[in-house]
Amino acid sequence: MASHGVPRSATREQRSVEARQKELREIEQYQSLVTEIRQGVEKKDLSPELLDKTSALLKKNPEYYTIWNVRRLIFANEFDNLVNQVQNQHLEEDKKQSQVLDIINHDLYFLFPLLLEYPKCYWIWNHRLWLLNQGSFYLTPGGARALWDDELTLVSKMLTRDSRNFHGWGYRRTVIEKLESDELNGQSLSRAEYNYTTKMIGQNLSNFSAWHTRSRLILKILNEENADAVERKQMLDEELKLIHKALFDPYDQSLWFYHQNLMSNFDPDTCQKAMAPGLSQAEKVAYVQEEREFVEDLIEDAADSKWVYQALMDCVLIEGKLTGGLSAEMNKNVQTWLEKLKELDPLRSGRWADVQHTILRRTV
Repeated sequence: MASHGVPRSATREQRSVEARQKELREIEQYQSLVTEIRQGVEKKDLSPELLDKTSALLKKNPEYYTIWNVRRLIFANEFDNLVNQVQNQHLEEDKKQSQVLDIINHDLYFLFPLLLEYPKCYWIWNHRLWLLNQGSFYLTPGGARALWDDELTLVSKMLTRDSRNFHGWGYRRTVIEKLESDELNGQSLSRAEYNYTTKMIGQNLSNFSAWHTRSRLILKILNEENADAVERKQMLDEELKLIHKALFDPYDQSLWFYHQNLMSNFDPDTCQKAMAPGLSQAEKVAYVQEEREFVEDLIEDAADSKWVYQALMDCVLIEGKLTGGLSAEMNKNVQTWLEKLKELDPLRSGRWADVQHTILRRTV
């Protein structure tokens, strides 16, 4: 068939040729930028023109980490020049502070659209941290803190766009650590961050990064607040209540990972490093039995979820540690669950066979 007298196959071929030509021009421009930047570095020409070339190249390829290093060389040279001007009394300190802040803010703005387009590019996040750390070094504590406060606002917005971006969560923890530091006259933000994880989990239960951050924050909060045994047990009860509500979806592995983390409070091998190390033996047994009953109730609606059987097995194995070994009935149940796990999780059948063999060896 033809369109306006031109065969469609010919039109497609023409477009293909045009697209290829455009691609070749872009490759040529890219390679030319790489060459010009390399030559500039070799000549130690750390000029604004070279900075513009790095900007053009990074817009095309933000994964090119060497170019980020060149960019940092240019800024480090600018900062050194400003310091030298102050030392030579050619520039006042407050003017230096203002110019350093302008440089940092200008580059942070440059990075923002790149971050929106490539939110999981390590090099963009790393460069932002480098800029902020330059602010901590060259600016007053108040000026530097304002930069880090703005960065916390930014990462909150980024996590609103993609709440499970683990790069963003890791970056957020770094920003919080800096804001809490003595260097910025900081105070603990643990409670505020704990509340933030509650908010984010409420918006999306399947948020492994939020649950992981929460598990780290709880221990920090309890230690910072010198929580006694009663307060620690209360925290544990609240977290168990939260995860029980969340596990209406028994197929979500992030929820089961957090449940497994809470179970470490009852395992004799891990309980001393968990949130409630002061629980008595009888309390631990009671908790484990209650958790086993809770998980058993889930089987009715999730008989094909491997996580349910794995959690049941963990409960019984911990109970066995607490009570001096597995009873015949407990051992029979574990073997049944392991067979089910081999069926539901065939890719890890070898692992479950090894666990089965280990348990049999212990009970012989």
